[in-house]
Formats: sequence, structure tokens, C-alpha cells
Amino acid sequence: MFSEKLLRAAAELLHNCKRKGLKLATAESCTGGLVSALLTEIPGSSTVFERGFITYSDASKTELLGVDSALIAEHGAVSEAVAANMAQNAMQRARTEIAVAVTGIAGPDGGTKEKPVGLVYIAVAAHDTIIVESNHFTGSRTDIRLQSVAKALDMLSDKISRSFIYVA
Repeated sequence: MFSEKLLRAAAELLHNCKRKGLKLATAESCTGGLVSALLTEIPGSSTVFERGFITYSDASKTELLGVDSALIAEHGAVSEAVAANMAQNAMQRARTEIAVAVTGIAGPDGGTKEKPVGLVYIAVAAHDTIIVESNHFTGSRTDIRLQSVAKALDMLSDKISRSFIYVA
């Protein structure tokens, strides 16, 4: 299902989380659980991966993650503010040290001039910090979703390498 490159990246990410004593959570919208599926494809992932929230609808973002509906109304579900809130709330609700959130427009429909198909916000929350990146991916729906998964892993790996020390 996933490329060897993605599987290697996921295995390395989980290995580094384990070495640093970290638990991880995901909150996914346009990827529909692909980040979680990739992580759980790796044997032993249960030592690190706590849970994934698939919050495809606005209501699920509010009900499962506690994203304020006023925030969604003001900025839209595909926004920096909502991605940041999804990541922060996933980390808090799952009681993990780090979380990633993905929200975007995978297409082929649903895009606008302001928010075109391929616009994906990815947020990583850890400690008291949240990093959000706006991405403009291209290709088919599957291409956009898989590019989102790869970028989410890259952002998680970067945050883990910069912010956490190894435990004995």
C-alpha cells in the first residue's frame, strides 16, 4: 500500500520516538487516517502510537477534538488556525508528547480561488509549541494525500530531532 520510502521514514520516526520515550497522536481530515495507517503498518508501533483521530467533517473536529466551531466558521476547516487547534487538542486529549494534524483539499472538487485543490495545512504540536505549514501539493487526489502523509512525517521527524532528548 505504501512505498518503501514512506515505510522506512515511518519506521525511523517510530524508532526515534521510542528512543526518546515519546507517545504520538494524529488528527487527520483530508488524509482520512493514512498517517495512522502508515504508522501502524510498522511492527511494534503500539509502543509509540497512542491513537488517531479521523475528523473528516467539521462536526467531528468539534466533537472529537474540541475545535471551536466559531474558529471553523471564521477561518474555515482548511486553515492554519484549525490545523494548529487540531494538533494541540489531539495531543491534549490523547495525553501524548507530540501530535500531528492534517487538513486540506485533496480534490478533485472543493477548491476555490482562495483555497485551491492541493492546499493542505499540517501542524505539529509538542510541549508548548505548534508549528504549522501551508502546502500546495499537485497531482491526483491520491498524490495530494500521499504527499501530505510524507510531509507530516517529515515535520514530525524534524520536531522530534530538534526538541526532545534521548532517554536512558
